[in-house]
Parts: sequence; structure tokens; C-alpha cells
Amino acid sequence: MGILTVLLEHIGSITLLFLETLKFVFIKPPKIKHIIKQIAVIGADAAPLIIITGFFTGGVLVVETYPTFHKFNAEFLIGALVSLSLSRELSPVLVALLVTARSGSAMAANIGTMRITEQIDALEVLAVNPVRYLIAPRIIASVFVVPSLTILSIASGIAGGYFVATELYSVNSFMFIEKMKDLTEFYDILGGIYKSIAFGVLLTIVSCYFGYVAKGGAEGVGRATTTAVVTSSVLILIVDYFLTALIY
Repeated sequence: MGILTVLLEHIGSITLLFLETLKFVFIKPPKIKHIIKQIAVIGADAAPLIIITGFFTGGVLVVETYPTFHKFNAEFLIGALVSLSLSRELSPVLVALLVTARSGSAMAANIGTMRITEQIDALEVLAVNPVRYLIAPRIIASVFVVPSLTILSIASGIAGGYFVATELYSVNSFMFIEKMKDLTEFYDILGGIYKSIAFGVLLTIVSCYFGYVAKGGAEGVGRATTTAVVTSSVLILIVDYFLTALIY
């Protein structure tokens, strides 16, 4: 019963924090320079990691599925398999998990350290709302950055799948591309982008929340960071199921 009570308290607190953040996003937006800074930290710095991960994810898809497709002489469908798998499922989820591990942990640690060292209290004394200053820019940045990284992951994943299929397994390159174009619709990619927007908001608000309520010195910051990453990752996978059922 105690665990359920704590869980409900956290859900309620995260919801209230999210609603307060939305108020500042739409009614009194943060400064552009703060948003741009977070876009650079969350997005631009993560791009090489996303490209490498996406490329090898596409390659692994081909390696895993080629033997089965080869049995039925259906190698020409591998291009469609790679693009659909990446667009609908793999790229949005993998990007969200990578951003959570890289940037979500940094958000929780950064805000948690500010809470422990009373910098957030100092902001309130100076009449600076900490939600508008710390959380709103990160939410806005994530809404732009996570979908952009997802598109980058899809593109690099298709490139990786194409390279492995055509160079290592001698799949006809023309058929790879044509079947990919024939069977992949714009709605498939759009669905993945919708997912990535939801994941971006989710991982950001959860990471910022656990940093915002951190207590207990340096150990508390570490605990808050760990909790933020684990909670965000689990919620991404749970929400992914419902979004997939809803969108597709």
C-alpha cells in the first residue's frame, strides 16, 4: 500500500509540474537563448551517437532477417522491412532511450545539484520562477530535438541496412529502394515522429521532476539521477505500446 501511495504522489506531482510548465511554454515563454542552449546540449551534441547507433541498427536488421527472407526468395523486401521497422518502432524508441541515458541523466543531475546547493531557492528569492527558467526551455528543446534525431536515426539506419544488404548479401539495390518506397507510407514516418514528440516530453518532465525534488546531499543527487533514468526508460517502453496501438 505504501508503494502505491508513493507512486500516486509522484504521478500527481509530475502532472502538476507538467501543467505548470505548459503554462510557461504558451503564456510566458522562456528566453530564446535558453531554448537554443538546450537544443545544442540535447540535440547537436548527440547527433554523432544517433548516427552510429542508427547505422548499425539498420545493419543488424538485415543480418537477422536475410536468412529467413532468402528461404522464400523474398530478399527484395528487406528494404521495406528496414524502413518500416525503423520508422514505426526502432528509431523513436532507441533515440528516446539514448537521449534519456545521455541528456535525461544530465538534466536530473544538473537540477538536482541546483536544488541541493540551494540555487533554486536563490532563483525564487530573485523573483525568477525556476520552472520557467529551468524546465520550460528543456521541454521546448526536446519537442524539436527528439523528432529531429529520430529522422536522423531513420536515415542512418536505412543507409546501414542498404550497405549491409547490397554490399555483404548482394541484394539488388534497385529492388531494395523500390520496395522500400512502395511499402513505406508517409504515415508510417509521421507515426514515429508523433511517438518521438511524446517520448521527448515524457523523458524531459520525468528527469527534471526527480532533479527538482532531490534531497539528501550528493548521494541524493545520484539517487535522483538513477531514478529519473530508470523511470523514464520504463515509461517510454510502456507508453510506446499504447501509442503504437493508438496510431497504427
